[in-house]
Amino acid sequence: MDKIKLLLVDDHAVIRSGLRMLLEAQDDMVIVGEADSGRMAIEKVRELRPDIVLMDIKMADMNGITATEAIKEEYPETAVLALTMYEDDQYFFEMLKAGAAGYIPKRAAPDELVSAIRIVNKGDVFLYPSLATRLVQDYLKRVESGEQLIHDDLTPREREVLELIAEGLTNAEIAQELVISTKTVDRHRENIMRKLDLHSGIALVKYAIKIGLIELED
Repeated sequence: MDKIKLLLVDDHAVIRSGLRMLLEAQDDMVIVGEADSGRMAIEKVRELRPDIVLMDIKMADMNGITATEAIKEEYPETAVLALTMYEDDQYFFEMLKAGAAGYIPKRAAPDELVSAIRIVNKGDVFLYPSLATRLVQDYLKRVESGEQLIHDDLTPREREVLELIAEGLTNAEIAQELVISTKTVDRHRENIMRKLDLHSGIALVKYAIKIGLIELED
């Protein structure tokens, strides 16, 4: 099995060293490079084509948000997992908007980071539970402002698939749960994104939370 190719982006060498020790101990992961700024991260992605970029946010030269936008525009197949000390709403939502496939704080346990990497590598979304509650708060604000969240075009089966996607299940796990083929799950997923005009896994998760298909606990 091919190993998950990782690029470490952080402006602190000590942090990068610690991450390297943790992740290189995993049988299914390999560190292909490091960068200490957003601008260098873009250059390294072009050179090394990693599967996942572990991206810090606040760095000199170019921050992680801008770098993520550039990477996703040029290499949409490369996943970005935000790994940062910042847990406020502004950075959280800006990283999701930039195209990050996940967001995890540096205070997380090592096994949580390893799990997040594997989840993102499968094409799914990882949101640290305490941060995911921000999406619920965003939903409540939208409701209070009178925004209409239309989802009546989805079939009952599509709503089931959307709920399971938002809960973090892979396509194979959804197929097993609903007793359908993975190809059928793929088709439902495509239909959901087309009907809702959504263009990423993150967008699907945010939408499912907004319409109350899933509940998140702090």
